[in-house]
Amino acid sequence: MSAAATLAGLSFLVLGESHMIYELRDNLYNDLAAQGATKTHIVGACGASAIDWIKPKVVDCGAVKKGEAAATVTGPGTQTQAIGQLIAADKPDVVVVVIGDTMGSYDNPAFPKAWAWQGVSSLVKAIAATKTPCVWVGPAYGKAGGKYNKQDDRVERAARFLSSAVSPCTYVDSLKFAKPGQWRTFDGQHFTPDGYAAWSKAIVGELGGLPQIQKLRESK
Repeated sequence: MSAAATLAGLSFLVLGESHMIYELRDNLYNDLAAQGATKTHIVGACGASAIDWIKPKVVDCGAVKKGEAAATVTGPGTQTQAIGQLIAADKPDVVVVVIGDTMGSYDNPAFPKAWAWQGVSSLVKAIAATKTPCVWVGPAYGKAGGKYNKQDDRVERAARFLSSAVSPCTYVDSLKFAKPGQWRTFDGQHFTPDGYAAWSKAIVGELGGLPQIQKLRESK
């Protein structure tokens, strides 16, 4: 643990997308622990958008990391879980939502605001109903184009929407962590290990500096 652990005594529930079947999952777990987090439960589901944590959905893959045990990565037939059930089971101090690319609609010339708003507002309301503080981490730049058509301007479009829609969650803007193309990908969207390591450290560093997180830590 860091001598000046910024997250000492806090427990976390982290929701994510397909990034969690790669190195981001274990990096986040380790970086949170290094800053004093007492318990972290990470749940990822490939292709899951915000609404899929309200109405459970079967997806192609997923991952779970809970405590020191090795993560479990699953394939077709993986099902998301309702956020209310996850929070009731874990009773975390903080919920961290790392959902951006599945809301990005990068292939769509027009951003589907109504669809995105329905999903995001439903998820943040469900979290708020439990009175659990929430932080929403938006998408990072990938490689323009590629398999997922993750053009820089469409990532920025998604980030603008999320930053205005996730209240009362606090928005963390991943676009400020690295310039377009700075973090290498293997398919335009998912990062190589170095990219995931950098993203994780940036996320955890940002968490430790948030006033509401500092207040929580001081109350422990």
